[in-house]
Amino acid sequence: MTSTISVLRTLVRNNARQYGMVIALAIIVILFQVLTGGLLLRPLNITNLIMQNSYVLILAVGMMLVIITGHIDLSVGSVVAFVGAVSAIMLTSWGLPMPVVVPLALVLGALIGAWQGFWIAYVRIPAFIVTLAGMLIFRGATMVVLGGESLSPLPQSLRTLASGFIPDVADAGVHLLTMAGAVAAAAVLVWLQWRARGRNLRYDLPVASPRLAAAQSVATVAVVLVFAYALAVYNGLPVVGLLLIVLIVGYSFVMNSTTAGRHIYAVGGSEKAAMLSGVKTQRTTFWVFVNMGALSALAGLVFTARLNAATPRAGTMFELDAIAAAFIGGASASGGVGTVIGAVVGALVMGVMNNGMSLIGLGVDWQQAIKGLVLLAAVGFDIYNKKRVGSGRSAGSAAAARASSPPSDGEERPAASTGAQSATPG
Repeated sequence: MTSTISVLRTLVRNNARQYGMVIALAIIVILFQVLTGGLLLRPLNITNLIMQNSYVLILAVGMMLVIITGHIDLSVGSVVAFVGAVSAIMLTSWGLPMPVVVPLALVLGALIGAWQGFWIAYVRIPAFIVTLAGMLIFRGATMVVLGGESLSPLPQSLRTLASGFIPDVADAGVHLLTMAGAVAAAAVLVWLQWRARGRNLRYDLPVASPRLAAAQSVATVAVVLVFAYALAVYNGLPVVGLLLIVLIVGYSFVMNSTTAGRHIYAVGGSEKAAMLSGVKTQRTTFWVFVNMGALSALAGLVFTARLNAATPRAGTMFELDAIAAAFIGGASASGGVGTVIGAVVGALVMGVMNNGMSLIGLGVDWQQAIKGLVLLAAVGFDIYNKKRVGSGRSAGSAAAARASSPPSDGEERPAASTGAQSATPG
């Protein structure tokens, strides 16, 4: 029992930020479910939550990678507006079909990211300055291409991207494809959990007991199936929901299981050390911004489709929402720390808060103030954890130094293991 508690304490201490945000998300959901009289978790509102926050989730994934490398991107909102405007012109004025417009929009976003990434990675201009300039440039470019006016309506083929649903195989009252996909997703998640546990056991890393791990798997299956059922009894999984699943799974795999992901973490942890280790730091930074540009373009397509119009003011404050989602989800202001799942959790925290506060009739002024406080608390929690871990390591190092130093005349030196244990926290 004591060993189990010790393992749990170690796991929570090493993953306090991620666990804390998941717990905070659960508390926020329960709170607004009570305050709204059950409206928050109704199937229609859950579907609306996915659609309303889809573009923030897309931007948060890309922004997490940028912040992990130790940079920031202030231009994503303007890029969303610019690519959305150009895409609307291609669809309406030029008459191009969706299968042509979508790749062109993504290439345009990638080129914008490459332009900014060149100045940041190779010319060494700070990302804050480059992307601030980009924010102004592409906001102005949006107004130029639209002539200062909104462009609407847009073709149904584009609107389906943001408001369409995956068709079902039969009319059974419950969306069968959504439930089948949920069962498959739950099975994959459970397999990944036990695979990670087995890997940690092989390397003698702390793991939860088999009983606790089984409980975690049961909870995972329950959450996935309940969430899927709420969608299935309405219209099923939205098209943009499937897109988000593909992005989250794909980027999680890249960051956790590929050389490119390890290089991104290495650059953010210490660029000089990464360079000495053979990592092409400039190229890594460059491609991170290319990726951010492409995801901004995708978010621009989704937002324009949902709005059914391209407007000069589209994307306003989106960069702040994406940055807030990344920091709330566990990113570190100094780089090198963060996960894709954490970015998703942070975006959901912001989305549920926005939706819940709107349902209870809270004004936009109070909503902005509360979101600002949540962001400040998240970053403050990150700083606190760093200081706590740093002080613990310093104490352990000091104890080891005292234990290994030769005793003075007439002084009896305690055993090294005793000194280290007494000075190491926990």
